[in-house]
Amino acid sequence: MFVVTLSYTAPIEQVDALLLEHRAWLDEQYAKGVLLASGAKVPRTGGVLLAGGLDRAALDRVLAEDPFAKGGVAQYDVVEFTATKTAECLADYREQPAS
Repeated sequence: MFVVTLSYTAPIEQVDALLLEHRAWLDEQYAKGVLLASGAKVPRTGGVLLAGGLDRAALDRVLAEDPFAKGGVAQYDVVEFTATKTAECLADYREQPAS
């Protein structure tokens, strides 16, 4: 599983110009089962994504298609972790620890 943090690298006006496209991209990723949660940071300096069900290389390809990435308005930091415990609603995403 992955926690992805986005940090805006451009003025908020440039971010907002891509917001509708970014939200459509988010909807696509939810429909594909890639994203489990997302939202804006508080204060609004970027966002946070929770992703699962794919490997790092696939995630990198998905993130490269985000209109924020294509528009050069955000930087992405990715933390991979093994979700050995989850809420029951995320049981399908539980992982076994590496041996």
